[in-house]
Amino acid sequence: MQWFDAGVNLLDARFDVDEVIRRALDAGVERICAITTTPQEWQRAQALYTRYPQQLCYTVGVHPHYAKDVTTDDLQQLEVMAQQPGVVAIGECGLDFNRNFSPPDTQLVVFEAQLKIASKLNKTVYLHERDAFTAQLALLKQYPPVAGIAHCFTGTEQQMHDYLAVGLYIGITGWLCDDKRGESLQQAVCSLPLERLILETDAPYLFPKNQRPRLKNNEPAMLPAIGRRLSELLGVPEQRISETSFANTMQLFRVK
Repeated sequence: MQWFDAGVNLLDARFDVDEVIRRALDAGVERICAITTTPQEWQRAQALYTRYPQQLCYTVGVHPHYAKDVTTDDLQQLEVMAQQPGVVAIGECGLDFNRNFSPPDTQLVVFEAQLKIASKLNKTVYLHERDAFTAQLALLKQYPPVAGIAHCFTGTEQQMHDYLAVGLYIGITGWLCDDKRGESLQQAVCSLPLERLILETDAPYLFPKNQRPRLKNNEPAMLPAIGRRLSELLGVPEQRISETSFANTMQLFRVK
């Protein structure tokens, strides 16, 4: 089976990238999308892609936590960077009204700016949302993305279908493997059309609890454990989960 990890915080200091990619390939995870969250990460992600162009692609964007630090020059640079080889999406962008590390009004302005750039460049959007569903959905309806992923989706079944209605793919992580916190997600995925399924680890976070032994950090090599849990929940062969999620991610990111 072959797997595509659609979301990894590969620039995290906890990672030895060479070892992470080696273990991923050993586990059948052939492709990885490296997520960026601040302008300071964009060049580093580009350098990683240059080293591993067959295994990696990456995003460029501003996470809502860092919206308060963004300048006009950063947004201009984002538009330039988004057109570079290996860049498959604008993001991680969106709204987070749970912790409000940046003021909500500022988050809205920066998110809207990134949606406009994505629309102008015909780019996929890579979306973060926490406790801001109504505001996020309203902006997505105002600036319908050509394609997008609800990254690390943990919402309700109704929210999932609202996202599907605006054309998003749904990113499923190891949250699915947590029988306590992930109960509502386990229910929601039962009505998720397979053609809208994306698998991702969000590593080094969200280690799948069905994976043994339990390691300190999550990484792309753990992605098959998420596929295995989804296979169990849906009664669908793991091979089909692998093939479908891989093909969907290739289509979402428009990579060959």
